[in-house]
Order: sequence, then C-alpha cells, then structure tokens
Amino acid sequence: MVRFEKVLIANRAEIAARITRTLGDMGIASVAVFSDADADLPFVGDADLAVRLPGTAPADTYLNIEAIIAAAKATGADAIHPGYGFLAENANFAAWCEQEGITFIGPSPAAIASMGSKIEAKRLVGEAGVPLLDDVDISDPETVPYPVLVKASAGGGGRGMRIVRSADELESGIRSAQLEAGNAFGDDTIFIERWLEDVRHIEVQIIGDAHGAITHLFERECSIQRRHQKVVEEAPSSAISADMRDRLTTAAVAAASAVDYVGVGTVEFLVAGDKFFFLEMNTRLQVEHPVTELITGLDLVREQLLVAMGEPLSDAVLNVSTSGHAIEARLYAEDPLSGWLPGAGTLHRLIFDASVRVDAGYEAGSIIGTDYDAMLAKVIAYGETRDEAAAVLVRALRSAHIHGPHTNRDLLVGIVGHADFLDGNTPTSFIEDHGVAALMTVDETTVRDHLVAATLASSSARRSEAGVQQTIPTGWRNVFSQPQATPWVVGGVDSVVSYSYRRDGLSVAVDGDAVDVCVTSATGELVDAEIDGVRRRFAVHTIGAETWVNDDRGQTRCVEQPRFPATDAEAAVGSLASPLPGKVLSIEVEVGDTVAAGDVIARLEAMKMEHAIAAPHAGVVAEVYVTVGAQVKANEPLARIDKDA
Repeated sequence: MVRFEKVLIANRAEIAARITRTLGDMGIASVAVFSDADADLPFVGDADLAVRLPGTAPADTYLNIEAIIAAAKATGADAIHPGYGFLAENANFAAWCEQEGITFIGPSPAAIASMGSKIEAKRLVGEAGVPLLDDVDISDPETVPYPVLVKASAGGGGRGMRIVRSADELESGIRSAQLEAGNAFGDDTIFIERWLEDVRHIEVQIIGDAHGAITHLFERECSIQRRHQKVVEEAPSSAISADMRDRLTTAAVAAASAVDYVGVGTVEFLVAGDKFFFLEMNTRLQVEHPVTELITGLDLVREQLLVAMGEPLSDAVLNVSTSGHAIEARLYAEDPLSGWLPGAGTLHRLIFDASVRVDAGYEAGSIIGTDYDAMLAKVIAYGETRDEAAAVLVRALRSAHIHGPHTNRDLLVGIVGHADFLDGNTPTSFIEDHGVAALMTVDETTVRDHLVAATLASSSARRSEAGVQQTIPTGWRNVFSQPQATPWVVGGVDSVVSYSYRRDGLSVAVDGDAVDVCVTSATGELVDAEIDGVRRRFAVHTIGAETWVNDDRGQTRCVEQPRFPATDAEAAVGSLASPLPGKVLSIEVEVGDTVAAGDVIARLEAMKMEHAIAAPHAGVVAEVYVTVGAQVKANEPLARIDKDA
C-alpha cells in the first residue's frame, strides 16, 4: 500500500468540501483549486492549500488539465481526486495524471474511455449479457417508432438529451441535443433509443479493487427528475422486489467486470415492470452517494481513497448490509415556476436544523453566479422507515432559512410530502404528471400571516431607527383617522397590509380582510404574535426591500413596494430581453425573418443548462442585438420583434 500524503481536489463547491472532510479524517493534506468566481467560497478555506485557476469559464479553470496538473506538481500532491462532473470522466485527464506520476483517484483511462462513450458502453455490457434498449434507425423519419430519445454519447447530467415525439420534432431535437452536447462535452456525437414511458430510474453502486474483487453496495432510486436531471434520490428503492434487486445488482457487477473496474462507480438502469435495461455507467462518485453512506455506514470517499492506495476491499465492504432508509433532496438556485431559470446573487442566509445532513457548497454571504451548476446543497434525511425519513426531510426543508435567490425548496417539499411519493408511485415523469405549479401550491393562510409579521417587523424597525418611544407604536393616533398601509409583492402578487393601534387594541387587515392579531412583542428580527388564536414566533430577516419571514410552516419572501414609485422609461416596443444572465449559444433568427409566438429566437447557457428564449408574439425580426458567444446580463435586450410588420 502506498499512502497518500497530499491530495489535490480537481473540483469545486459542495463536492470539494465533502472530499476535504474525509481527507482530514484520514490525516491526509488537501489542496483546493479555485476559479476567480469561487475565491470566497467555503471549500477554498477548508483545504490546507489552495491554488488559483485564473478566469471563470470552466474551460479556463476546472476543465483546464494543464493548469490542474501544474497545481498538483507545484504543491507536491501525489494524487488527484476529480469529484464528479468536470474532468471526473475524462480519460485523457486520467492518462495525463498517470504520465506525470500522479495517482488518479478513479478507474483506469481505458475503463473511463469505454464507459464514457455510451455507444461503446452499450456494446461492452451487451456482450456481458446485460439487457439493452434497442437503437433506433432514423434514416426514414416517418417510420421511427416515436417517442424516441436523442442522447449524447459523451458526458452525463441530463445534458444533450431530447425527447422527440413526432417526425416534425426530429430534426430540431437532434440539432438542439448536438449543440448542447458539443458545448458541454466537446463531443456532439449522438445516438437514438426508444423512449419508455412510466419507468423508474434505478442505479446500483459498485466498487472494485486492484486485486480483482468487484461488489455492489445496493441500489438507489433516482426517478424524481427535472430536465433529465435527478432532484430527489433515496436508498433503498421501495419499488422493487428482492428478485429484481438481485437481478439488477448482478447485472451491475457484470457491467463493471466487463472493463475490469477499479474504484467507485455506478451502473444505471431503466426499470419497466419486471424488465430492466442498461442506461449508462458513471465511472466516478455520484452526487447522491450520501444516501448509500447513511444506510450502509460506509464513507464512500474513504473507500475510494483506500482502493486508490492499493488496499483490497475490506470485510465491511464485501459483507455490507443495509439499515433504515435515506432520502436526499438537491437544493438548486432556480425558479421552477419560471421555466427553471437559474438564480444569481448573494446568499444572505442558509440555516438548517440538526435533524438532517447538509452537504453545502455555499454559506451566508456567498455569491451565486451563473458559470457553474445551480446546486447550492444536498439535504439528506435518515429514518428507520421510509415514511420517517420523508417526514424528517419535509420538516427540515420547511423550517430552513434560505434567503437570497429563488430556490426549488418549495418544489422539494411538495414532492416529498405528496401522497403519491409517500405511496412509492414515483416514475420519472412524476414532476410532469403532477405539474410544477400544483406541487408548489402555497398555503394562503401562511402567506397572510407572514405578510402580517413582515409588516409588524418593518414598523418596529422604522420606529427604532427614528428613535421613537417604543411604548408608542407607529400607527397610533389620539384621534383616529386612516390606518397605516404597507404594500408588498409575494410571488408576483400584490398585497396591502393595513394596520392601526386604537384604544381597544391593534386592528389589522390584509387586502381589506380583517385579521385577528394580538402582538406579544415585535422587533425587526422577531415577531411573537397570536393570529386567529394561535401564538407563533416569526423570524424576520430584511435586506433592502426584501424581507424573508420564517416559521414552522415555511418561508415567504416579501418585497416591500415604494409608496410613491418612480416611473421607469419603457424599453423599445417589441424588445425581447434575456430573462437571465448567461452565454449566447446560438441565434436562431436573422433580421427580416417572420416568427410566430413561441418560436425560439436564441439559446443561452447558464449554470451548465441550456435555456431556449422564445418569441413572446408573432412578428418580424427587426433587430438582433447580440452575437454567439457573448455574455449577456439579465434584462439585456436580445432582439426586437416588430408586431406591426
């Protein structure tokens, strides 16, 4: 066994912090690399040493093999851990490490190359007897058995994948998948498979050592997805029989054995009834590895390191068993109700209670940009039963203080608390079947109460700043006239909270409807009040015009509106503004083109995802303001579409 003295982590944010923790537990020094955009993130300070990778674009930083190898040599690192994403499944990077005498913590370059090409992977595992989905011949689009899935051969993470349901969509689906795959992986090779409806996505965790032993660490259910990316994962799967589990794990080990796999990896399957089909193999640690850790008691990063140092698989790994149930929710900086647009800006607060494990890449004060993935943290709950794990996760998500850009927290609560989820009815179409808006339904009484708390806190804060006697509340009048009124916007909806202190007590109304409120105490940060006979404590946090209110039922972002708003100059009529900051991948129109409402005008990339920007109305393209490759800001005009023409 060769013991590592120092390991460089060729990654960022959450996974870099996660690997650093295990390295510290094992007495191994850690080296972080960081882009200019990430200089102030926690993972940089967590490591023993850190090396700057100038720039912000992935190609200049976390995908820059030469710079990362140079950083390892400059710091004396004898191994590199790639994490997941970026260079984790890059065979060239693994080979370069080998040439430089640096241990790559992962499988051999040959194994990565074999499984990195989904086309080659299907051939290899098919020869090993693993069931496969048939490829589809598209030489005659009219005879294609729709629906089909256009799929990038390289990479993963849901990028470069498009469902095509008719011949009319085939050409555009292929072009869109190739464009995204080429930008994400530098390889626009695609292939086409049958698309199965009402299926589950189940993966098997495998591990192999350099002495020829390969085994599995059971399965994970990963069916809850959006845009082909996982959102909620759990272990074990509650939807398969013992016989199916045996068949899946046997097939996974056979797939890994086909490439003499050494290290930690995952074999993914689609499960339809009593049949299953190979999907792909990820030759790296998975984002969702914590759920396996919680039910097995193993540290998968530690096991990776031990295998890379030449250790044989331990008895704990070879004789692993499971206990209880674990569920992970991925917290993304995105707005599901606005087409999954990514959020950017300052994360003012990120607080969870101690009932859950939180693997986070950010902390209060961190700046969330659009150069990288939108995931802020993974929230993982464990319970003796699945119902208990779900209950713990829902409560932790509801009570968390997450203040800053929009997140998918309410969607996660809606998913894990849904009756179908609790019953185990979770096909890959779960989110589409139920609808984002329905899953994110907000309790109107909670919003009303939070508006009242925000108003009371705002009133108290203004009174404190003005030096007014605290015994005389704002809104109090010796001779009663009009109540005070505070206008707010919550989720795009206008509301007005009016209040006044009369001789017989506090009078409050929300949008004209009276609310029974009795205040015990109120400051700018905490409101203790009885509303409709129930006493609650509301935590209040205000930054500028934004106020976040939290209690046991959840969180509401309330934006206070100016009482006398200024009139902004209107944008040029017909201007199509970018809804988010990002990089222009393509311009789909030219000046003079006639377009219909909904036609794609441009495609942007932000947080590693492609976003199609559509025409809001029919007309003629009068101007195009941007070029391919340009970085645009939110609300920056992209084009002008003349309706009258």
